[in-house]
Amino acid sequence: MAKASEVKNGNILRFNGELVQVEEFLHRTPGNLRAFYQAKMRNVKTGKLVEYRFRVDEEVEICRVETSDYQYLYEDGEALVVMDNTTYEQFNVPKLLFGKSIRFLKEGMNVIIAFESDEPIMAQTPSHVELEITYSEPAVKGDTSTNALKYATVETGVEIKVPMFINQGDKVKVDTRTGDYVERVK
Repeated sequence: MAKASEVKNGNILRFNGELVQVEEFLHRTPGNLRAFYQAKMRNVKTGKLVEYRFRVDEEVEICRVETSDYQYLYEDGEALVVMDNTTYEQFNVPKLLFGKSIRFLKEGMNVIIAFESDEPIMAQTPSHVELEITYSEPAVKGDTSTNALKYATVETGVEIKVPMFINQGDKVKVDTRTGDYVERVK
């Protein structure tokens, strides 16, 4: 157990039996009252924001979280199977930890996963991925007078908007957080 004064932004705490990540942690000393810490924390599992005031000497449980690179192997029902790149040990990670960026994952990509005592609590895909265009409508001459975009399907089956000059078979860089086209890859 640690004192509230030892908590920093980004720490993972066990608060009321749930894991929360500290987003904002401020020391306050109002007028003639006792000092306290004002905390804004986000529940790791549900994403709900929690606010709480800690006394300066209040005890809190700071969790030890290990973050490492893993290789995505395959999908298994409601989980993804990933492999530790150093020990070759395999883990099942729930899909919902990845959020919307899971649709751009392809087998063999590296992902970052945070574990707290053998339980995966956070997962993150690469911020940009290179994918091949499997289908796109051919551009018609004269359609490119402005920054016109067309729909194209990438190899993971997701439809994204790309510029008119992108053709089937081209490789493009995609931002996994927004799903936007970034650039064509040579």
